[in-house]
Amino acid sequence: MAQVEKRGGLLRKSSASKKPLKEKVVLMYDEIFMTEDPSKCSPRFWEELFLMKVNLEYLEGKLESLDGEELMKIKDNINCLFQHCIQALGEEHPIRVVNALQTLCALIRGVHQKNKSTSGFDIINMLMGFDKAELCMKNLMESLDSLLCAEGSESLKSLCLKLLLCLVTVTDNISQNTILEYVMINSIFEAILQILSHPPSRREHGYDAVVLLALLVNYRKYESVNPYIVKLSIVDDEATLNGMGLVIAQALSEYNRQYKDKEEEHQSGFFSALTNMVGSMFIADAHEKISVQTNEAILLALYEAVHLNRNFITVLAQSHPEMGLVTTPVSPAPTTPVTPLGTTPPSSDVISSVELPLDADVQTSNLLITFLKYSSIVMQDTKDEHRLHSGKLCLIILTCIAEPMRHRKKAADKNLPCRPLVCAVLDLMVEFIVTHMMKEFPMDLYIRCIQVVHKLLCYQKKCRVRLHYTWRELWSALINLLKFLMSNETVLLAKHNIFTLALMIVNLFNMFITYGDTFLPTPSSYDELYYEIIRMHQSFDNLYSMVLRLSTNAGQWKEAASKVTHALVNIRAIINHFNPKIESYAAVNHISQLSEEQVLEVVRANYDTLTLKLQDGLDQYERYSEQHKEAAFFKELVRSISTNVRRNLAFHTLSQEVLLKEFSTIS
Repeated sequence: MAQVEKRGGLLRKSSASKKPLKEKVVLMYDEIFMTEDPSKCSPRFWEELFLMKVNLEYLEGKLESLDGEELMKIKDNINCLFQHCIQALGEEHPIRVVNALQTLCALIRGVHQKNKSTSGFDIINMLMGFDKAELCMKNLMESLDSLLCAEGSESLKSLCLKLLLCLVTVTDNISQNTILEYVMINSIFEAILQILSHPPSRREHGYDAVVLLALLVNYRKYESVNPYIVKLSIVDDEATLNGMGLVIAQALSEYNRQYKDKEEEHQSGFFSALTNMVGSMFIADAHEKISVQTNEAILLALYEAVHLNRNFITVLAQSHPEMGLVTTPVSPAPTTPVTPLGTTPPSSDVISSVELPLDADVQTSNLLITFLKYSSIVMQDTKDEHRLHSGKLCLIILTCIAEPMRHRKKAADKNLPCRPLVCAVLDLMVEFIVTHMMKEFPMDLYIRCIQVVHKLLCYQKKCRVRLHYTWRELWSALINLLKFLMSNETVLLAKHNIFTLALMIVNLFNMFITYGDTFLPTPSSYDELYYEIIRMHQSFDNLYSMVLRLSTNAGQWKEAASKVTHALVNIRAIINHFNPKIESYAAVNHISQLSEEQVLEVVRANYDTLTLKLQDGLDQYERYSEQHKEAAFFKELVRSISTNVRRNLAFHTLSQEVLLKEFSTIS
């Protein structure tokens, strides 16, 4: 007997004399692509169609192969297929529901490809017909909502979310996806929240649910009232918010784990610093760059949660078992990003892993620590555009976190002193400052970094929180950054206004000088601030000379440099007041080089005669505003995420193999 093989919807016999035989479902698709109503000759046509295993590749390919005029000729049949798919979603037999969901995916994607042509025909009309669109979409969204909220099949829920992701990401620019107007009107927000608040559903579908929500929030967010934005901003249910946080933490932790695995392969040993929250939060430069595909989709979800919902800030410090210690190892991700701003979801092993109860012997972490570890990896290399954008997104999130920052204490580790989480944020900022002074200077990231530090200091001052932190590391990093700006003045001024950054750095020192006694941990910390300024006086003197030179010339930097000149008034007053007294002390006591304690003794003895000028506005900052400052960045980011989510919804992710195992019989 001739051997039979299946290719592209055809059943081929090995004998060349026989014509290839088509699958029955393919024959039925061909009938739909005729101008006649297929149910005229076969009254049970639609009922039988949804019992057939869907051939996604053939159906979608057939739709894409037709030009706009050809597609319009079969519009009535396409409308009829779309409507029968929606009707089938209400069937009791799960096989029909599965086939209807997959057919809808193919229909939506196939027809949307035509939107890229110049014929300009309307997608909604092509899929549903204008007159029936409102009712069709209402019924579709209600059916999807019911399936997502029901106690039934997890596979069906997964496919519902895949269909919704397909619907949302079918255009690169989601704000141009007119069908989403119906998704706004017929909200599935509550269904998404139910998934996130229910542990079994969250483990199975949490990742897709969080990404879907993040994308829906970005539909025409600047142009109209988006109900998903409104609803997300007022969520206060602890289980739901913690569920969302846990999904994000798992995805970020998976990235960190993959990076750690690759680092161990390279045996360079610098990842270990990440697990030590007392030490540096940032990875030092490696001889060889290690790259793991980043996940901007999950970062976008974190950003929207932090930015829109003030209750979510408490989730950042919610302790959970350290993800990297309890997840099952999976195959490594690609070593380089497949596409810009990649959005590869974490492995199913990670999402499906059981959430362990807190135990005294299990190392715990929280979302903020996990995010800081992720940021420290991403920001180690900002030379290529992808990493630069990823680092920018991390710093934007940190900016939003810093405004209402809670100085909660991290769960005590056995070998480490208990420190507020804000110390870890400061660690990361310090290490970013000291490791990115390079030729391709990331000015935008530096400005964001200094803004984060400033906002944290404003909180310290406002709440009079005395933070036990190694402030000298920050002061030293800031002074070294000023030295870098000065030594590379010519090169940097060709591309950047370095005086904006210099002014921000000088004003951080002014914050410490003016208000340090309210938030530095001890009086000796304030003394050490003065010691550091005096010790590094040459750097401040050089900065003053540079800005004075440029502010007295009639060049383009006159005004910007002049602002720095005025901001240096108190720093120069400290240097000019104490230096002569230190020199006098050395001369009287016949000491060629004073020790730090001797200098501090002189400082403490001469505070009373120091006169400083009161500077206004040091503890004021412009609140973060996405629409006015970052709209273009997020528009491009969401476009990239949409493209990648669509690519990840490949045919194999919609495969029926798992589904058919679950529904092996029809009752």
